[in-house]
Amino acid sequence: MQIKILGILAFFIGLTLAGCGSGDKSSARGGISTELPEANNDFFQEIAGAAGLDFTHSIGEEELNNIIESDGGGAVFLDYDQDGFIDIYACSGTWVEGLIKTEKPDVLPGNHLYRNMGNGTFQDVTKKAGVGGPWYSMGASAADINNDGYPDLFVSNYGPNVLLRNNGNGTFTDITKRAGVAGGDECSIGATWLDFDNDGFLDVYVGNFLTFDPDYKYYYAPDGFPGPMAYDAQPDYLYRNNGDGTFEDVTARMGIVDIDGRAMGVGSADYDADGWVDIYVANDHTHNYLWHNVEGKRFEDRGIMSGTAFSQAGEATVSMSVDYADYNFDGLLDMFVSDDTYCALYENLGNGVFADRGIQSNISMAAAQFVGWSSSFIDYDNDTDVDIFKTNGALKHLYGQEDQLFQNEGDGTFRDVSLELGEYFHQELVGRGACIGDYDNDGDLDIFIVNLNDKAVFLRNNKGNLNNWIILKLTGTTSNRDGIGARVKVTAGGKTQTAQKKSTTGYLSQNDPRMHFGLAQSSKVDKIEIVWPSGKRQILENLDTNQILEIIEP
Repeated sequence: MQIKILGILAFFIGLTLAGCGSGDKSSARGGISTELPEANNDFFQEIAGAAGLDFTHSIGEEELNNIIESDGGGAVFLDYDQDGFIDIYACSGTWVEGLIKTEKPDVLPGNHLYRNMGNGTFQDVTKKAGVGGPWYSMGASAADINNDGYPDLFVSNYGPNVLLRNNGNGTFTDITKRAGVAGGDECSIGATWLDFDNDGFLDVYVGNFLTFDPDYKYYYAPDGFPGPMAYDAQPDYLYRNNGDGTFEDVTARMGIVDIDGRAMGVGSADYDADGWVDIYVANDHTHNYLWHNVEGKRFEDRGIMSGTAFSQAGEATVSMSVDYADYNFDGLLDMFVSDDTYCALYENLGNGVFADRGIQSNISMAAAQFVGWSSSFIDYDNDTDVDIFKTNGALKHLYGQEDQLFQNEGDGTFRDVSLELGEYFHQELVGRGACIGDYDNDGDLDIFIVNLNDKAVFLRNNKGNLNNWIILKLTGTTSNRDGIGARVKVTAGGKTQTAQKKSTTGYLSQNDPRMHFGLAQSSKVDKIEIVWPSGKRQILENLDTNQILEIIEP
């Protein structure tokens, strides 16, 4: 059995405190000295500027003029240099001929890669890494496509997509053409990585939005520019990893027929625990898809029969993103789907059937006054049960809204505690993508948020590690190296948490590649059970809390 202790609380808390109140200064950007603020009484504290995260999203022009610009951008937590600290890749729009009506600026906005310096600050390494663009980027996702130990980057664009191979030396190489994953001129909203045939190599499902016509205008448009149903839908793609740096388009062969979907969010997980990872597509204004994986041989859309295609009212919604977690401790993966009104909390009833508990859980009424975009399950306070974070912002105007955090009450209901968590949640911003992870390795989860045509926000968690925790870094050997698709159970304090290693989470974004479990006041982890995608089973017992473990597939 191979286990590596990558970090413990005692070690990392020193780094955190050095940035939170000692007065030590760190070089974050090109010699500019920054000082992290002391932790205040807020649960989440905004520290983007002090941490060196100077990212500003751009729509390519000043005014919001079309639906492509309104979609915004996402962000990814990844450890691109494998130093044990997660870095951030953030996506932006830019000037594109035909899409943007204004003149081309002298300096084009673009994507940015920020290296985590391990002292609470980040350094912009975009130019050195070669990952800046120029692309009109929507989202990105990270995956180790060649099992070499370094995460590669897939960038979803308005126009051809880009696959960037991590060279392992701080730089990336564009291998899109050889890999065969560029697509055409689609508007690719997001992508999710999965090993759908369990061959040890990660495949990718790409969600496409619509065929945008920049010259089309409403004769009368009280709501601004034309919405998604004014344009033709674009089909999604499934690419199989051949294991040699190339991919094969197997969409049709695998039975994926996407006639009228307008993908906004895509995610993958084995919702029925049959050992084969499935795919969920959150579509804009059309019914959502649940692509059931039939033993790696084909996919069947079970969205309607599973109860996850429509809202509680039986309507197709403006669905934005999807995430999976077991919010009620029954051992089954549930789903949360954000949309422009009530959102959906799909409780997994087993046997391939879900029930929307949005109203019963109290989420729907709290969410209804906002337009929800990125959403993720997050145990922000490490009390063992997963909560839900959601970014909000207007659809067609640069009108801000407060972001929300719903606390799991442990009885099937959630409570909006946003305004109790700090000054940030009183601010109105036009939120879009967000990624969640433990950037300072102190045991609690921090949040990076991309705001439409505005500065990004970085929320440091000040109080989550008052409870205990454990973080798992899974490393596959027979399975894909990322361990995506592995099913994990953590038992401590009489509770068993069930989770799965996922790829894309939230709108256009991807969370910390490690798996985080809050443990409340438990001083020991009684047992960790892992079922790897290869089918191998692994059990670890009697483990200390407050540590980061690398677990290697036996």
